[in-house]
Amino acid sequence: MNSITFALSFLYKLSTLQTSLSMASIFTKIINGELPCYKILETENCLVFLDINPLKKGHTLVIPKKEIDCFYEVDDELLSELMLLAKKVARAIKKSVPCRRVGLTLIGIEVAHTHFHLVPIDKVSDMAFANEKLKLTPEEFKQIQEDIIRNL
Repeated sequence: MNSITFALSFLYKLSTLQTSLSMASIFTKIINGELPCYKILETENCLVFLDINPLKKGHTLVIPKKEIDCFYEVDDELLSELMLLAKKVARAIKKSVPCRRVGLTLIGIEVAHTHFHLVPIDKVSDMAFANEKLKLTPEEFKQIQEDIIRNL
């Protein structure tokens, strides 16, 4: 595991211990450029990047740039933008990663910042977050990132 992946993994785990709403989420730190990510797509209001603790190769997160804890607190216009980006990126993931389909889930417990998970799946159990996470090399992350971007 390289130092960036280790640092992001460590910070991700720390973010689950957040106790103060005034504390910036790990995603806000990524948005602000304080932490690196494998960016797929960015708009004025949203950011899409690879999950560093993926369930499957191509596991991607779609987030609003505005730090909003619960998805039902996101205004309708931004929620529509998030879903349309998720749809666009899911199509690119499907072309980039062998899978039957791309699943979408919204949980929101581990990071207090609305985010959609797009996960390439072959069966329902591929979406189980209790599954062991993949340990990918920086080269593997970069290749997946490039493949998805190419298929947008």
